[in-house]
Amino acid sequence: MATLIAIFIAAITLLQPTSVQAADNQTYTQQFQNSITTLSGKSVEANMYFTKMDYWDLKKVTFNFNYQISQLANRQASDITVSLNGVKFYSFRPKDKTGFQTEKITVPLDLVSGSNRLTINGQILDQMPDKNYQLQQTPANWLTIGNGSNINFEYQLKEAENTLSSFYAHFSGQDTIAYQRSKIATADNPTAKELTASMIALSGESRIITTENDQIPVVKASELNAAKNDYMLVVAKYNHLPDELKKQIDPNQLKNRALIKTYYTDGKHYLIVTAKSGTLLEKAARFVANEELMKETDKDSEDVEETTDTYTSSLHDNGTHYLTTSADRIEGAGHKETSYLVQLPNDRSNADGSQITLHFNYSKNLNFNRSLVTLYVNNTVIGSKKLSAVHANNDTLTVKLPRGLSLGSSFTVRAAFDLEMKDQDTSDNSNTPWAQVSPDSKMLVKSQRSNDLLFTNYPTLFINNETYDDIAVVAPKNLNTDDFKTLTNIFNLIGNFAKSNTGKIQFYESMPSQSILKNSNVIVLGTPQNNPMIKKLNPNLYFKYSKSFNRIVSNEKLSIEKDYGKNIGTAQLMRSPYNDKRGMLVVTGSNAKDVYLASTQINFQKNIQQFTGDAIVVDMNNAHYGYRFKKNKAIDKSLENKRTFSKNSQLILYLGLALIVIILIGVGVILTARKQGHLNGGSKHGGKQ
Repeated sequence: MATLIAIFIAAITLLQPTSVQAADNQTYTQQFQNSITTLSGKSVEANMYFTKMDYWDLKKVTFNFNYQISQLANRQASDITVSLNGVKFYSFRPKDKTGFQTEKITVPLDLVSGSNRLTINGQILDQMPDKNYQLQQTPANWLTIGNGSNINFEYQLKEAENTLSSFYAHFSGQDTIAYQRSKIATADNPTAKELTASMIALSGESRIITTENDQIPVVKASELNAAKNDYMLVVAKYNHLPDELKKQIDPNQLKNRALIKTYYTDGKHYLIVTAKSGTLLEKAARFVANEELMKETDKDSEDVEETTDTYTSSLHDNGTHYLTTSADRIEGAGHKETSYLVQLPNDRSNADGSQITLHFNYSKNLNFNRSLVTLYVNNTVIGSKKLSAVHANNDTLTVKLPRGLSLGSSFTVRAAFDLEMKDQDTSDNSNTPWAQVSPDSKMLVKSQRSNDLLFTNYPTLFINNETYDDIAVVAPKNLNTDDFKTLTNIFNLIGNFAKSNTGKIQFYESMPSQSILKNSNVIVLGTPQNNPMIKKLNPNLYFKYSKSFNRIVSNEKLSIEKDYGKNIGTAQLMRSPYNDKRGMLVVTGSNAKDVYLASTQINFQKNIQQFTGDAIVVDMNNAHYGYRFKKNKAIDKSLENKRTFSKNSQLILYLGLALIVIILIGVGVILTARKQGHLNGGSKHGGKQ
């Protein structure tokens, strides 16, 4: 009887609902890329952008707005409104204090999409002596947005589906990379082809990473140390795969093809990229490096053959860059701006002859004596035009950029409208006046390939047509952990600049042939002990080794104590001794740790931007110094002479014309003098008669 009662109680217990504890919320803070910005005018507006990962189940989103307003602003009359994707959801008045302050704003979840535009609208009004606010604009009307502004997400992770596209979304997700849950692994003793395939895969990921200081490490397969929620891309030939992963592959599937396959176990997520030949493995790596193909592959495996199209698509715009894809409308009186990012291929910069054509329209209730539009490129004024009632429905401003204006590979075009009302004594919170930039507005950019053999042009001198430009990498035959970290740093930055996977990267375990060295952009890394090519190049280095090759010695730029020289790493960007029209990067030190330290200054754009010369020294305390050795910075000296002549052609023409005029005047003076001499001589002769 007791047994029956026990069974009955157990049955009732099983039928009762059980509470399952929800997974802990994850958090991720996305910093805005905007630097600290000051907006002037009584009505100000700024846009900031953020993205949400598709695999997040959002629970809460908080906008932390760090700002400062004018000390003269009337806190009771000034206000700030926040909109998300065009929908206003929060307004507040600044606190009655000076200095930077932070407003924590909860963002409605139903307004958040994948890509988001956060708009700040502010009315900054000055306090008048009679305690009324001043509607006239003065220099004291300003709002400064601090670089501490960010978006904080609280979410739960959606489990990755067993498809390449789902793995790729998680693997390349901002939070996955930031929390170092994404890794690329290859064989413990990789062949040159395996290294090439791994770096192609890394470069493909690096180009889509949007943060300034995150990267995906490349490690040995034995050092993966996989944990729950990790996403691991394993690139290796079939015979070099770890045993557990090798069991997931049928070798018969690898006949004349490579295989890309997902494998999930115990909360760990693997994407296996393998083949029996190095050539097919490299082909599969190019597939993985193609964002479009990976997002489109909604299955758990993909065969890659020699005939498979893996190259990334490219857009040939012939230098024409449209500023916006849809009509861009701004509203409200006063000074209003809208901005557009223009990006050139990273290996090119603007040349003379570029121009902007702005098509726009605007409301007719303006004071046309005081309203105008001004175009800026970065912070340089390019041109202005007064607005008029006659052209309100269809106006155009075309301006050419000044000669010699250097812009780099990316810059901002700003259209600033001063929309002044006829009645300045009423508030300007309505939706009028307005102006609208049309989608046929464009910039025609004349560009040229950068020609500087300095770190200001690195790594773009190894990039051509937005892809790798025949890069030959001479690395140690036996790579240790520090060597992998060095490779990760080097190719993280190169991949960040390469927009296509079509270029050539080739690794070599020993010194390549003279033909390869002559026709390639060469990267050499390692120590004199593990890479014989370092010894071969020693006479050409800016920072040379001692005769015993155990330390770096002093030169004309830096005195180096003998023990200090044993613990420093250098990155040297020199003219190739095998082709004086190509560059060579040498990353070296007395030991592998020092080589890695040198590479820490060429891994992110924010680091490389510190250096304007051609040599970097980093010591064990992470103190880093930059130097310049070469007098002529041009990669192609003859090209530099042609560009100098073309740039100064107008001046040369004017000087030539001036010289001709001087010669003509000189000839005229000589002829006049001779004629006068003949006349004087004739007069004297006649007098004697």
